[in-house]
Amino acid sequence: MNNPIQKIYEFHHSVEREDGFSIMKKQRGELLQKFIGTGKIVLDVGCRDGALTQFFSEGNNVLGVDIDKKSLIKAKEKLGIETIHMDLNDDWSVLENRKFDIIFAGEVLEHVYYPRDMIKKIKEHLNDGGIFIGSVPNAFSLKNRIRYLFGQKRNTPLDDPIHITQFSMSELRQILSSEFKNLDIIGIGRYKKLSKIFPNLISFILFFIAKNE
Repeated sequence: MNNPIQKIYEFHHSVEREDGFSIMKKQRGELLQKFIGTGKIVLDVGCRDGALTQFFSEGNNVLGVDIDKKSLIKAKEKLGIETIHMDLNDDWSVLENRKFDIIFAGEVLEHVYYPRDMIKKIKEHLNDGGIFIGSVPNAFSLKNRIRYLFGQKRNTPLDDPIHITQFSMSELRQILSSEFKNLDIIGIGRYKKLSKIFPNLISFILFFIAKNE
């Protein structure tokens, strides 16, 4: 597979993102360690070079998938995880009938053309009682809304050329709850307490935990 989307991501990751880059890395890493724990079979969807995978690779059986071959090589060399090259917008036949205790998609849903379809695929690969964990940028935080009001997209999720879908908290909840009834969304941002109290308005990232019941 060597399609135009692959080339776009390989360029973006090599030019626009430094190795190991991840927004709100420490905060998300702590949450991942808390909710994933150890002794799990984990699928990391869109793992890139393992920037967040490193927080749960030890003590778990991890498979990382991504469209960027070069980043996958880095993740495998750095963390020793299994990797598979795949386009998330395509079918997931390369995973065959594999099931996972945890599926993690950090900053991924906003990058696919049909996120609802991807969520359905994720549920199909989750064990009963398994957990879908992930995060998306909060495109409609109060700060971003003010920027949009003045016709500015700089420093907002709209400024990223590879973002296809933009999420508000209500939209994220709606699309996830179509497949997962047990759902929690946590706000992550510079102002930690306010982000947790008002995740729809203050948080920079929306972090979710959805249980497959």
